[in-house]
Amino acid sequence: MMSPIVGVSLLALVLSGGAWAFVPTGGGASSHVSMTQSAVLQKVTEVCRAIAQLEGQDFILTGNSAEELVHACLGPSAIGEVSAAKFKSALNDINEQHPLVDRDFVDSPQHHFNSELFARGRSLITSGVASIKANVRAENFHAARETLGRVLHTLQDFYSHSNWVDLGYTQPYINLLRPDLPLENLADFKTPTCKDCTNGGFCPNSLLPDILRKKILTSGYMGITSKFKPNGKCSHGGVEDLTSLTSPRGGISKDERRPDNEALHNTAVTLATTASLQLLDDIRGAAGDKDFLRLMGVARSSVVVFVIDTTGSMSNDIAEAKRMVNEIIDSKKGTQDEPSQYILVPFNDPEFGPLIRTTDPNVMKAEIAKLTADGGGDPPEMCLSGLQLALTGAPASSHIYVFTDAAAKDISLKDTISALIRSTKSTVSFFITDGGASRRRRRRSVDMFDIYRDLALASGGQAIRVSKANLPQATGIIADSSTSALVTVLQRARNPGKPETFSFQLDESLTNITIYITGNTLAFTLKNPAGVTQTETEASGKLGTVQKVGNLYRIRLASNKQTGLWEINMNSNQPYTLKITGQSTIAFIYDFVESFGGPHPGYAPISGRPESGVPAILLVSVLGKKGPASVKVSDVVLVTVSGSEVIGGTLEDVGNGDFLVTVTKVPAGEFVVLVNGTDLVSTTLFQRQSTTQMSVSSVTIRAVVDRTMEPGKAFTLPFVVMTNSTGGSYKINARNDKDFTMNYPTSVMVGTGGNATANLTITAPANTESGTDITLTIEAVAPGSVDSNYVVLRLSVVTKVTDFTPPQCEVVNVSTVDCPADPVFCNASFWQLSANLTDGVNGTGIATLKSRQGVGSLTHTDLKQMFVAAYFNASCCSPKVELVAVDNAMNVGVCLYSIVRSSVPPSLTLTLPLWACLLVSALFSEPFRGLLI
Repeated sequence: MMSPIVGVSLLALVLSGGAWAFVPTGGGASSHVSMTQSAVLQKVTEVCRAIAQLEGQDFILTGNSAEELVHACLGPSAIGEVSAAKFKSALNDINEQHPLVDRDFVDSPQHHFNSELFARGRSLITSGVASIKANVRAENFHAARETLGRVLHTLQDFYSHSNWVDLGYTQPYINLLRPDLPLENLADFKTPTCKDCTNGGFCPNSLLPDILRKKILTSGYMGITSKFKPNGKCSHGGVEDLTSLTSPRGGISKDERRPDNEALHNTAVTLATTASLQLLDDIRGAAGDKDFLRLMGVARSSVVVFVIDTTGSMSNDIAEAKRMVNEIIDSKKGTQDEPSQYILVPFNDPEFGPLIRTTDPNVMKAEIAKLTADGGGDPPEMCLSGLQLALTGAPASSHIYVFTDAAAKDISLKDTISALIRSTKSTVSFFITDGGASRRRRRRSVDMFDIYRDLALASGGQAIRVSKANLPQATGIIADSSTSALVTVLQRARNPGKPETFSFQLDESLTNITIYITGNTLAFTLKNPAGVTQTETEASGKLGTVQKVGNLYRIRLASNKQTGLWEINMNSNQPYTLKITGQSTIAFIYDFVESFGGPHPGYAPISGRPESGVPAILLVSVLGKKGPASVKVSDVVLVTVSGSEVIGGTLEDVGNGDFLVTVTKVPAGEFVVLVNGTDLVSTTLFQRQSTTQMSVSSVTIRAVVDRTMEPGKAFTLPFVVMTNSTGGSYKINARNDKDFTMNYPTSVMVGTGGNATANLTITAPANTESGTDITLTIEAVAPGSVDSNYVVLRLSVVTKVTDFTPPQCEVVNVSTVDCPADPVFCNASFWQLSANLTDGVNGTGIATLKSRQGVGSLTHTDLKQMFVAAYFNASCCSPKVELVAVDNAMNVGVCLYSIVRSSVPPSLTLTLPLWACLLVSALFSEPFRGLLI
């Protein structure tokens, strides 16, 4: 479906000449983005409410914004600031796939349920859902979100591009989510389906009466380059559809609301949204409530990632990392600052890894306690290999801390690391401690600090050089940044240094404000809006406390800080960096986008650096404490990190806190994004800055992932290298984080202003676990290495699924007493239910069985048996239960049961129809399907 953006989005598309796309103006709730957001918000609300109920807490939702929903989900369980940044980012991960499907699969009928390719369209949905479930089980949430966006797009298109709603159906076609059920009553190739629209455009009642009477399912044909369609077939319709000019003319698309189809369009939107909810509920059942929320980014913002050198000289550093982990776990438990996930990546020489991640703080304590310093006699170590593993395994926008005392042996990975930093927007900080004399001699040939400093600067992190004895004083930076709602106010770098004054705006919402300065031989003076000053020589002054360790100054502002315009005067002729952070619910998310044409023209997110020589376009989403209505944006600018150039962009308010920003001239060199505005809650000015550095390139590289990989089978990925500059031989570099075997050309010839296509083949070993996520980076380097660009792709390895039938359930006994409805008395009375469950003779077996909705106790017999007996006990205050059974193929079966509370013994009431005796399979049973269609 196509129509204007309403709500959270990475993408705003242009309305031009009547062509339909996601547009920044206009309205309605019928875009893919708005339907997806509506379904996600509804399902997340449902899950958060269910969790609160099970934990005995109130679920209080004060508004309908993403920020207020996240606060309702997380706020009651912990003290501290609650940020919706991860939730908004997760929504963007999903929503950005909608325009990519329209751009990259514009001529693929099955991706849009065009040309009557129902079986192939359903296969995209069901294989995609299998991939999502496998990814979630393996905790590869980013890959799962990307697949989810593509699947939702195809599913939603069914209701607009087919005649399902024209046939009078008022419920979704559940068979699209169930490959074990047949696709019924489909039009064959020879059956005419439409009559001619004499006006050449859309017209009411274009479907043939026989198609409507017999309820035959069809969809329109779409021709981008050809007018051909089978005789008598319907077209999609619209100015870009050439088949609509061939009789029968017109089209049956319900993408947009028109006078001839208003009711059908509205029904299609409703069914597409409801179908999206059904798909999300199936994923929720397979994932479980906690992992479903992690998939959707509803979690405390902090993820702590340690990359630790475990070679022989690192015993002191490892001991400090252990101490810091234990301190973070113990001091932040029960607050919003408690990390939502812990990740550990050890590296040695030649070994590195494995990546260990857990949400359980005690597990992380145990894992880091196992680390010992041993081996690595050759000083350069596999530092960048360990960092690559962390960047690909950690969530986007993570804070990663690297401990080492040696140079990197794998320097060839530097460009790949830079690409991954830009792609993930993660921040990397290095703690570099002094090693032995032999190590110092080797550093004369390769200055490790310069490499680590460059990578830290590119990510917005710190490169801290300190003695081993003073390392404990420097690691306070980890406690500072392992917090929720962390934002950056300002970051700059100078090489070489020079006397310079930087101003920055502090607003009322900011707390725990910290200034970090790295460099040697420098002086600074900090001044507040009232003119009060403090220098680097004052450890404890009127403005805050100053701590120096190694090359790091750490200034903590006093809690009674003044809002307004502050200044810091830097005085040094040596290289230095300046960074100012704090905690606040006011933040922003951004991505660069590029325009594309076709029947659904618009903007798609860029993987890699933006193209030089053309305007840069950004989609910026701004968050406020009470939603986007609580902030006002005044401008968005691009700022050079190492210079003083500031270039503003034109703002177009897309709505709901989203802005389309066009910058006609992009700064030369590396730049960041700066947002200025007003916090309407406190009426104070704010500024926020991105941390990841970006620059433009005359090289573009593009590749499209359209399917999953299978273990043991070669996977071929075409990619295109383009340039708007001088042609020649472009060097190709490709790496993947799993070290799977790859074959690709080491160079391609590209003509001036032209492009070239090549193939990369990658093979996952036959024993690769289903759900494994591979991060693939392909880089193209221009002749003479004067320019380069990259694309970062995620490939999922999924074992072919053969079991599509969900577990079945039969209620065998219900025992109740008189269950009073009065909440004063219902706790004193109880009811019990027993049920039998099975995955059938040919099934993969039940893997998990849980209860949701109802608050009570569930017990069951051994899940490894063919038949499983389940017993649920609850008070009369909890009259409903939903048993969720998931088999080993991650098919989900659901039993819903509800008692009647009255003054007489309750009768048996089921919220789903019978299957055999009293059964059920969450909206997926044959009888329920019959009710729907």
